[in-house]
Amino acid sequence: MDIMEVELPIHPDHLMTPLKVARMGNCCGIKYQSISDGYYCSQCDFYAHKRCSNPSREINYPSHTCGTTLTFGTSYLKFLSRCGLCGVKFTEDIKHYRCFRCGIKVHLDCAKYPPPKVVDVPQNHNHKLKLQMWQSCFTCATCGEDGDGHPYKCLECRLTFHVNCAKYAAEVNHPSHPLHPLKLFNGEPPAYTNEKCRLCGKKLVDEAFYHCSTCNFTLDLHCVLNPPPLYHHDLNTHDHKLTLMPQMISFTCTTCGLYGDRSPYVCLPCNFTTHNDCSEFPWVININRHDHRVSRTSLIGVVNSVCRVCQKKMDWACGGYSCKKCPDSVYHTKCATREDVWDGIEMKDEPEEDEDIEPFKVIDENTIQHFLHESHELRLDKSGTFIEGRSCKACAYPIYHHHPFYSCMSCDYMLHEMCASMPRRKRHMVSNNPYRLDGISGYFNCEACGLCSNGFRYRSDLIRPGIDLRCASVTEPFVHQSHPHPLFYTSPRGVCSACNKEAHHVLRCVEDNCGYVLDFKCALLPYEVKHRVDDHFLSPSYGDQDGSGCRSYWCDICEKETDPKKWFYTCKDCGLTLHIDCVLGDFRAIEPKMEITIKEYESVETVVAVRNNSMSRPFCNQCKSRCISPTILKVMDDAMPDVYCCSLNCFEIKYSEQRTIHYRMVTDELASLSI
Repeated sequence: MDIMEVELPIHPDHLMTPLKVARMGNCCGIKYQSISDGYYCSQCDFYAHKRCSNPSREINYPSHTCGTTLTFGTSYLKFLSRCGLCGVKFTEDIKHYRCFRCGIKVHLDCAKYPPPKVVDVPQNHNHKLKLQMWQSCFTCATCGEDGDGHPYKCLECRLTFHVNCAKYAAEVNHPSHPLHPLKLFNGEPPAYTNEKCRLCGKKLVDEAFYHCSTCNFTLDLHCVLNPPPLYHHDLNTHDHKLTLMPQMISFTCTTCGLYGDRSPYVCLPCNFTTHNDCSEFPWVININRHDHRVSRTSLIGVVNSVCRVCQKKMDWACGGYSCKKCPDSVYHTKCATREDVWDGIEMKDEPEEDEDIEPFKVIDENTIQHFLHESHELRLDKSGTFIEGRSCKACAYPIYHHHPFYSCMSCDYMLHEMCASMPRRKRHMVSNNPYRLDGISGYFNCEACGLCSNGFRYRSDLIRPGIDLRCASVTEPFVHQSHPHPLFYTSPRGVCSACNKEAHHVLRCVEDNCGYVLDFKCALLPYEVKHRVDDHFLSPSYGDQDGSGCRSYWCDICEKETDPKKWFYTCKDCGLTLHIDCVLGDFRAIEPKMEITIKEYESVETVVAVRNNSMSRPFCNQCKSRCISPTILKVMDDAMPDVYCCSLNCFEIKYSEQRTIHYRMVTDELASLSI
């Protein structure tokens, strides 16, 4: 079952998925509240309440006397300021409303759900407190800290309080710390603390927290308002009753196998120790690192085992998830149940269907019938005969003489042997949803590498564009010629060490202090490629990484200098050096002579990817330079001569302008007719 992704105003940068389990939220400024009915973005690790997901673009705020509306914003606040109501500092990229005239900013939560005008909190003060509707500087009578905002005030005692201090008791008796009461603090934690909650270990980012200075014991608001029980008895976790130990103590969690440094649940007779939040995990799940289901186990039992998600060593005597069919596939409990790894569905009572994933039927030893080309049979060709200009229908990359491939016995349909063997259904690391192989369906941008392609793709639903076959073939460990260590997909975003650009999906080296990162686009550059500038095969050079060389390189295609520290293509026989983009271009994964449809420009009648192999290279109609890429776009329209675009950027700029001109012409014509 696929999880539908939606686009929400609270987080317009990426699609979000509905939450399956409760998480700590950070959308509106109430970080201590648990979100059970909301949405999640795996790329940014951002959670949002359902109630906050569709904020109004503009609001009229009653205590704002400037006379203008407040506008919703999601941009990063360069100068960290305070909320105009509660006075709490904004954290980075917090959602807020802002007045562009006077500069006041208000938390999303304070703007949508303002505090009551009058409160009665006997544990803080004997009289009712009234919210002051003007901003002022004051000293809070509860926490003693200075404030700048809209305070609560006792008109009889002339005392003022932070909005948040008025909501919470000045002191609490907490079951995890019975020795002394905990006092309310507002603002920065004392310098002698480690600025973390004793129970959950999270950094103190709330507007208030509770602290015992005698014992240096600190709790955030979530753990104060929702204290973990002193005793825990769950047969899914352990046979005996567990006792909370609210101490700073180092341990390895017997449930998930990960390290802990505070407040575990323990069973002393069994030497059983677990994180205080390691409970209620699912039993059988599907994850994006494995094609089979994995099951929860209380004992990994594999010595020197490594988690396939984080690539860190697992304690063989601890619990986790494992595959019954693949004994070496083991996972930490918390890694396997991450939002970006698990699809959020418990499969314990669901029957496992044996779905056919084979992409073709075998006719004989060298003949197959592929499910995406059922009209004809395909025969395996290992002759080594070189025919220039042929491409694989699946990946759209060229077929060279030393690549075994299948060719149709009745038409020009060809598939690399590896591409023909890609299964109908698979799971992939870039998404927690299952993928299904789909045939040629026009132009799309691969989710993993970002390249445009018109070959086969794996799709998880109708909203996401899918991933191309080359990215779908990436498995862990991934070995690349540019690096001595294997690479893994341990976390999504990162800056590529090859192109120095940030990417949504990257592969990392897990060796200590290595830090080598490759995005999918650079990791999947062909190890050999043909270009008309040279008769030999070109191979990639990974540059002078240590900076010791001083030789200058010049690209023989664009005749511009290349950076010796960056990757480039070279001919070992002739000594040519060529820019990667000059050799491959933007349309490297689009099969030439194929018509494509670009959804943003459906008014363009026919767009064809053509080989740039004529004696005279055509001019790009946008950048006005000779097209140097091996494959370019040719737009054929009856109303104008053929138009060439050397890159996707040139195409988009060109047709954005033409659509504007066409709109103006039609508007002017209609205006003249009306006159």
